[in-house]
Amino acid sequence: MAKPTQAHISKMISKRESPFLRDRTLKQTEYYMGAKLLEVGVDPNKGVIYRWKTIDKGPKEEWVYSAYWGESRAKIEAEEASAD
Repeated sequence: MAKPTQAHISKMISKRESPFLRDRTLKQTEYYMGAKLLEVGVDPNKGVIYRWKTIDKGPKEEWVYSAYWGESRAKIEAEEASAD
């Protein structure tokens, strides 16, 4: 079975939330991603790139936090380099 080379966490949050709660949600999501990476045997501080994406859902937003390593990291970096 192939090892994963990316992980994603999504959260729905109201656009009306206070800056404090939005910031806390962001920090919690980053913490959970680190735990998720450790779970699959990836050091969250080495060789991993992270990307945030926000999707408008009317009165709410969906925040997607993604981590890429190995082949997925190389692919993302190549796509970003060619987009510049």
